[in-house]
Amino acid sequence: MDERSLLLKFWKSEAKATRAVLSRIPESATYRPDPKSRPAREIAWQIVFEEIVLIEGLEKGTLEWADKPAPAKMADVLAAYDANHATLDKRLAALDAAKWEQSMPFLYQGKEVMKGRGAEHAWGFLFDIVHHRGQIATYLRPMGAKVPQIYGPSADEPM
Repeated sequence: MDERSLLLKFWKSEAKATRAVLSRIPESATYRPDPKSRPAREIAWQIVFEEIVLIEGLEKGTLEWADKPAPAKMADVLAAYDANHATLDKRLAALDAAKWEQSMPFLYQGKEVMKGRGAEHAWGFLFDIVHHRGQIATYLRPMGAKVPQIYGPSADEPM
């Protein structure tokens, strides 16, 4: 299996768990474990926005992060995830193979913060999405929500 096929396999399988976790965030949730921590809705928005930035960046050869405020409602964040993910999935699968090997910068506030092959950025973004999904999963019970199955049964949702 080549690197792109492997990434696409994990991209698709991780998306199911990500969607399940995002769907459990209560609309009224304001919980944060520490004042420095962001609320779940904002972390969920980062996941949505990371997927968009990754695909658009891979297509144009430059990834650029711009802070974009989260929608005011969790329902809008989830709708954005649903609306974008399937299309982004297809765009990722259709990406020219040369883009996977192309060295491209990652910019923040117009400054290059790192450079890597397209494939390295794709893996990095996927790992970051999984990381943020894990953050949200730890918020769910304190917010009064149930934790879905991620890699196996959860105490709230046995197999």
